[in-house]
Amino acid sequence: MDAKAAQFLYPWRHGKVVHLVRHGQAMHNVEGDKNREALLSQDLFDAQLSPLGLQQVAKLRKDVHASGLLDRIELVITSPLSRAMQTAIGVFGSDRHPKVMAIELCRDRLQGVRPCDMRRKISDYRSRFPTVDFSMMDVEDDTLWNPDVRESEEELAARGARFLKWLWTRPEKEIVVVSHGIVLQNILINIHRNDCNLSCKWWCKRFDHCELRSVFIMDQSIMGKDSASLCSDHHHQDDTVLKQGSFPLISLADFIQ
Repeated sequence: MDAKAAQFLYPWRHGKVVHLVRHGQAMHNVEGDKNREALLSQDLFDAQLSPLGLQQVAKLRKDVHASGLLDRIELVITSPLSRAMQTAIGVFGSDRHPKVMAIELCRDRLQGVRPCDMRRKISDYRSRFPTVDFSMMDVEDDTLWNPDVRESEEELAARGARFLKWLWTRPEKEIVVVSHGIVLQNILINIHRNDCNLSCKWWCKRFDHCELRSVFIMDQSIMGKDSASLCSDHHHQDDTVLKQGSFPLISLADFIQ
């Protein structure tokens, strides 16, 4: 066995595959593209998926089922905003398949003044999304959204780091995260902040609606510094959903300080 193959086979026992998914197009995306001032409208409170967004969800669900990916997923983590939970359930929901869990850490950027980024009461969500596990959310009302304060880049990055640290503590080895474009992009940018590799730049670009990108997170301390390659392309067996069947390798040390 050559060294390159050994580097691929060995770390799988010491890491996680994380599939990152942006929610489908929502009504605030539609209205915001026409007029940014529309994002201030209370009519867009906790914006739902648009008709196109529902079609995008159906398309991704078909691809996920056809690829066999759904059979490998052990847990689906979702933002507790309706557009993300609609996407999570629409793509990955099934009586036979993994638990869907909502967590505040991966919700959309706390923009302030924009009702589309506010969440509903947990009791309301429980009635709307009865198959979602809200056990990680113990505050009924949305106490994180502030009408006067916009979450800074530094605060968003810190929240993303806390989310990744929490994700690493989970026992599951293959996990889906359904979140928002700015949150997912921020996570990848901060992980790869010191890497100029062209493939890394591709992975860190803005997510399209219902786009799925996958990364392998490993503990660099187990492999040693010389064997941790952040953006090496590796093939995930039987995974036709991923772009060219490959995804970058992410070192645990890049987000766990």
